[in-house]
Amino acid sequence: MDAPVIEATPRDTGSKAAREIRNNNRVPCVLYGAEVDSTPLQVAVRDINKLVYGRTAPVAEVQVDGETHRCILKDFDLHPITDRPLHADFQALAEGRKVTLTVPIRYAGVPVGQKNGGDTQQIVRELTISVLPQNIPPEIRLDIEDLAIGDSIHVYDLDVDYEIKMADAQTLVTVVAPQIEVATTAEAEEEEGEERTLEDLTEEEREELTEEELAELEAAEEEEEEGAEGDELPEE
Repeated sequence: MDAPVIEATPRDTGSKAAREIRNNNRVPCVLYGAEVDSTPLQVAVRDINKLVYGRTAPVAEVQVDGETHRCILKDFDLHPITDRPLHADFQALAEGRKVTLTVPIRYAGVPVGQKNGGDTQQIVRELTISVLPQNIPPEIRLDIEDLAIGDSIHVYDLDVDYEIKMADAQTLVTVVAPQIEVATTAEAEEEEGEERTLEDLTEEEREELTEEELAELEAAEEEEEEGAEGDELPEE
């Protein structure tokens, strides 16, 4: 599969250096592999976001110090409030060595059962597979047009040339008869609307925020407090 090219540069290690890197809209990373020495790197936030939120396998050509390494985004950490990438691990691929990674599923078509009033439930949206580097698929395409109400596709239905790290009996997608929706209670709606605030963050999570993000969150909380005080003013 074609892979985007990512420009990386070496970085210093340590929490202070990592904080400076994040304040410059970059992400502290590590490159490692069976044939590559562990190397600390830094990469632009936008490049990590493309791999994290993209709808294809997270494969990239990482360029550093004049060398190019074909890699997968093996692991990453996101900030609990902003979802900003905090750290990422790149695993360099080695010819002839299988690699384990997660690949998105693309369900193609509208099931005939849905056209007849059924409800299509996409239960699994990505699969973890073990595969040789040259056989990594950009996505796993499943044609679901012929599914009638009551039909399903399971892992054991897939005919692929790689190992799937999931139980064979796992249902991937199913079409069920329409169900009556139950009204959501006010208490449930209130719980769904709750969001974490600055007070909920640990000291470590606060330090991982950039100065700009911290200022925005503080300003938002001040506005909420002012709005609450205004609501409590007595009528004249």
